[in-house]
Amino acid sequence: MDEERKHILIYTDGACNPNPGGPGGYAAVLAYQGKKKEILGGIRATTNNRMEIYAAIKGLEGLKKPCDVTLYSDSKYLVQAIKEGWAKRWKENDWWRTKDERAVNSDLWEKLLALCEIHTVTFKWVKGHVGHPENERCDYLSTRALKQRNLPADEGYENRSEEEGGKVKITKEGQPCRKCATPVVKRTPKKHKQAQAYYYEYYFFCPKCATMYMVEEAKRSMAEYKAPALF
Repeated sequence: MDEERKHILIYTDGACNPNPGGPGGYAAVLAYQGKKKEILGGIRATTNNRMEIYAAIKGLEGLKKPCDVTLYSDSKYLVQAIKEGWAKRWKENDWWRTKDERAVNSDLWEKLLALCEIHTVTFKWVKGHVGHPENERCDYLSTRALKQRNLPADEGYENRSEEEGGKVKITKEGQPCRKCATPVVKRTPKKHKQAQAYYYEYYFFCPKCATMYMVEEAKRSMAEYKAPALF
């Protein structure tokens, strides 16, 4: 006789601040017969939507055997993409959302759909921030997780293709560094090599990991360059 499948309740939430491109956090609370298990973690640079999907993935990965699952999330993006069959259709269309536009977050949808083949999962939307105990707990845990130090990379976000949005462009002071999420500062080069064809009037610099971001809008022809007066 087959062992009776357990019915597990999973509550999830994801957070990103600032969104997009800032550090993110995810959390899941697994509940079964009065017992609860909490799963949480952080990512150094990501998006809120990715953290919502990531939370569902991590919650389901926390199950050791195939289960019947009711998964609660306050993300309509997550719940509707599964319930309405959008994610499945995107996969069947080789991750094209329309004939002209690629589906984003395909790496995470791939993982989530695979887990939904192992478990029987019913996704349910709950309104966030209205006092639902488990939802509030997940919100607290995910927000706490994104504030941790030395967070790992979200490879699917940082290395995504240009068709999926490419890397987040650093265009202004205060944006989070793509490597460590520290706000970048504006710098002006001290000198330029006369032999080069062009120069940058300014660039952005991460004071923590020393990553430099050259800005196309600041690119100038060397013919326009005027060296500063010595006296």
